[in-house]
Amino acid sequence: MLPKEIIKKIRRIQITTNRMVSDVFAGEYQSVFKGRGMEFDEVREYQPGDEVRDIDWNVTARYGRPFIKKFVEEREQTVILLVDASGSARFGSRNRFKSELAAELCAVLAFSAIRNKDKVGLIIFTDRIEKFVPPAKGSRHVLRVIREVLYFQPEGEGTDITLALEYLNRVTRRRSITFLVSDFEADGYKKALTIANKRHDMIAVMVKDPRERELPPVGLINLRDAETGEEYLVDTSDANLRQRYREQAEREEEETIKLFRGGGIDFIRISTDQPYVPELMRFFKRRVRKIH
Repeated sequence: MLPKEIIKKIRRIQITTNRMVSDVFAGEYQSVFKGRGMEFDEVREYQPGDEVRDIDWNVTARYGRPFIKKFVEEREQTVILLVDASGSARFGSRNRFKSELAAELCAVLAFSAIRNKDKVGLIIFTDRIEKFVPPAKGSRHVLRVIREVLYFQPEGEGTDITLALEYLNRVTRRRSITFLVSDFEADGYKKALTIANKRHDMIAVMVKDPRERELPPVGLINLRDAETGEEYLVDTSDANLRQRYREQAEREEEETIKLFRGGGIDFIRISTDQPYVPELMRFFKRRVRKIH
């Protein structure tokens, strides 16, 4: 039985994101992710103006006159939400944790997908594969996905993006649109991300909190690494220390973004202290320009 507060959160997210999808995102999603592949439909007799390369030579030889293959656009697609549930995701210095922000964004994407009659699947990972929900359609299925992202209690604390991407490639034979939702506080996943991007349409969603970049000047504080459990006593009244902290965080984030760009991977950056709608809209507009 789900706790009442979780049921309330799911209901609030359902109402909020459904409204957003209806008012804003449904058309944007369809224009960006509509089926761009082609699947075989039937054969028909060749007509002047048809492409020679579409001739079905086996059928042509059988009947003694030219036939061509007719294709139709693939409509149904599969969307996979690959969600990082490591210890660092359960952090937030403002109104919500990064994991809650990630859940709401996943809800927007999932409701947009089912509005377009696409399937939605979910993989939750830490330093292990925590949960796999196979792709399916329908509002009830999407509500299950949201519930799992919000309420699932992972066993692991660390982050292994390589493991998650390798698992994605094993369980999804067909090309999918995959949103990798993480703070990307991990190393060594470049090769796995490159391989996955060849098989799937990979989109990185970087979820951040302002405290990961900026320390407030409040004197001595204990900082705890959410994934390793290590604690550090830090004097935040030291301006030089705060500057080094900020520069290190900016450098790491820039390196991650550089990795995405170098691999031709689209990305969205969202933060717990800012609305995510403008960032999502900018992403859709970039994709439309890229397609056309």
